[in-house]
Order: sequence, then structure tokens, then C-alpha cells
Amino acid sequence: MLLKDKVLFLTGGSSGIGYECAKAYAMEGASIAIASNHEPGLEKILAEIGNHAHITIPCDVSVEAEVKSAIDKTLEHYGRLDAIHNNAGIVTPTVMLHETTTKEWSNLMDINLKSIYLTTKYGIEALKKSKGTILNTSSLVGDIGQEMHAAYSATKGGITALTKSMALDYAKYHIRVNAVCPAWVWTPAVQDWASQQPDRNRTDEYINTIHPLGYCPEGDVIADVCVFLLSEKARFITGCALPVSGGAELGYRR
Repeated sequence: MLLKDKVLFLTGGSSGIGYECAKAYAMEGASIAIASNHEPGLEKILAEIGNHAHITIPCDVSVEAEVKSAIDKTLEHYGRLDAIHNNAGIVTPTVMLHETTTKEWSNLMDINLKSIYLTTKYGIEALKKSKGTILNTSSLVGDIGQEMHAAYSATKGGITALTKSMALDYAKYHIRVNAVCPAWVWTPAVQDWASQQPDRNRTDEYINTIHPLGYCPEGDVIADVCVFLLSEKARFITGCALPVSGGAELGYRR
């Protein structure tokens, strides 16, 4: 098992990519503290992976006191911390930048970007002791942009840049820092969005064909890559923002 006896702190693990990551990490032998503000989702994932080695922590990752408390509870429960996976994130609104409200902008920055600062602030000393790993969920749009999602793309570009700078800063402590960069993924949020489009068949075709490999993956595809990046198999990889995109960034496509 690639993550046997590792203790992981995972944000946003109650749905989507994070949910699949929690399942994959448990299967690979890790003990996971799953932090999320969606308590029904926390109950669901814990019921699926079992509670013998895992805990869930209700937490708003944009609130400093709640993040500190979640990290403290993890350390109190397990006595150590080997990895942090910063996966929590939001996408909305779907508008141009000038149409984004100040509140929407702040929410995106706080949940997608500030949360990484907070988990690092309160988890870094434990990671120094374990010579651990930080993994950030970025996105392909952080490199190539996305129509009607300027604010969201800005957060993901920030995550990618932050990952590289953190990798430089923390290398002297033997802490690796990487990011995973999906394109489209068939998460529940994407499925809900697609179901609301006027032409569902055309929408499905678009989401599938935007990836040269010809299909849009489920979250388990991303989770498999995350397992690798957190494992000793990736022991000499740091500062990497790895596309898991089916080639969506290649060539001239529209």
C-alpha cells in the first residue's frame, strides 16, 4: 500500500474529487482527517471508508480559528501529520470579472487560496517533523484561463504559483509541495451544471471532446494521481503542477 501508516489532513473531502481522494487514500493504507463544512457529506464518506482509522472534522476552511482547531484535533488524535491535501474549493460565479461581486470575489479567494495559507500556517511544524508533503488541487484553467470564470481562474493560477514558491521555501525541511491540475471532471457539481443546460447532449459532447483522449474522467482518475504525488514513489518530485487533463491544453482547440 502506497500510503501505509501515513496521516493525511484533507480539506473538501466530502464531495467530488476530494471524496474520491478520501476513498483512494484509505484504500492505500492512510489514516485521514477529513475537513469540510458539508456535514452530510462527511457522514457519507465516513460510512463508506469506515471510522476505525479516520475522523471527520466540520470546518470552514476560510475561517482561521476553525482551520487551527481542525489541525489541532488531527494532531491530538493521531500524534503526527504526514501530509496536507488542500482540495477545498468553489467555482461560482459564472460571470465576467466586472460582474463579479465583491463578496463573490472574497469567497473565491478565501476558500480557494487563503485556506492553503491557513493549513500551512498551522500544519507546517508537524510536517517539518515528519518531512511530509503538501498537495494542492489547482486546475488547468490556472494556466490557460476560462471564459466567464476570471475570478476562479485567478485563484487557480495563484495556487499553481504558490505551490512552486512553497516548494522552494520548504525544500530545506525535506517537505515536498506539488499541485494536481485537472481539466473537466464528472463531479456531482459538474453533473448538476450539465443537467441545467438547454441542450444536454451538446453539453456532454463538449465536455467529452474538449479532452483529446475523448472522454471526461470521474474523480477517481484524479485521486490515483494524488496518491502517487503523496507517496514515496514521487519522493524526488517537488514544485510540480501536474496536468491530469486528457491533453485538454494541447493544440488549437475550440
